[in-house]
Amino acid sequence: MLIDEGLELLDEAECLRLLASASIGRVGLTVGALPVILPVNYALVEGDVVFRTGEGTKLRASRQGTVMAFEIDAYDANARTGWSVLAVGCAREVTDERQLADLRTLGIAPWADGERTRYVRLCPEMLSGRRISS
Repeated sequence: MLIDEGLELLDEAECLRLLASASIGRVGLTVGALPVILPVNYALVEGDVVFRTGEGTKLRASRQGTVMAFEIDAYDANARTGWSVLAVGCAREVTDERQLADLRTLGIAPWADGERTRYVRLCPEMLSGRRISS
């Protein structure tokens, strides 16, 4: 176990395990050179983060092959423990009909009501995680 200034550094396997254990995260990207962080429901598929979206910021960015960050975490304020996982990589809209058919079976619910029928796949090029233990 690696420790960095009191934080346990998580290996790739633990980061992937934690990513697979949750269904809500946050996508970070830039819009007009300003940072934007948006909540999404997601699934981990073959090590990639997949989420549904509609026309808008995330879809436009994915069509441009934008590098995005994706983060999940959990924290217990009373115990002062928690963890976070960060995945960074290029995001692409999924357009292949066979892949879309497979993704539709996962039951990824959109974060909010509205027309959110597009799928975006973020392929992590960097994966890191930290845990605060008491």
